[in-house]
Amino acid sequence: MDLHEPPPVALPDDLPVIERSAVRLVVLDSAENVLLLHTQDQDNPDLGTWWELPGGGIDPGETYLDAAVRELREETGIVVEPSRIGPPTWKRRASFRHRQKRHLQYEVIVAVRLNGPGPDVDETERMDYELEDYFGFRWWPRAEVEGSSERFYPGQLPTLIGPLLRGEEVDEPFELWS
Repeated sequence: MDLHEPPPVALPDDLPVIERSAVRLVVLDSAENVLLLHTQDQDNPDLGTWWELPGGGIDPGETYLDAAVRELREETGIVVEPSRIGPPTWKRRASFRHRQKRHLQYEVIVAVRLNGPGPDVDETERMDYELEDYFGFRWWPRAEVEGSSERFYPGQLPTLIGPLLRGEEVDEPFELWS
């Protein structure tokens, strides 16, 4: 999928639309546990809570690697070298409501493998809205993610984490998440 020239999608006409490219990270510790952030959107309580991969927008002039390193550090305090980040083999488009805006994202999802056990999350560099939205984290055994009926972002994480970690190309269809 070309992240720069996607085919048009029909979006709900409910909020102003923000389009951006983004990166999400499947962070694995040495025991194959996956880091997920427990999340809510205080402006959209109808969404409830869900588990989300760390990540965020790719700033102008950044590569997906630059953004992955920065977002992981900002959201979790985990510092990694770009060489620890895998290729962007999972590509997707998604739309969701957040903070009175509708986001349309062109995302790549990459794997990051840590050398040891999963550390605690350090919130020091989080943005104000992240401090409000993220209220917990958990290192999930990979098998539990794959077998879970919990709500995730991306929604197909339980199904598509295996192909990503095997290095398969995943070209996920558009997801209207919320």
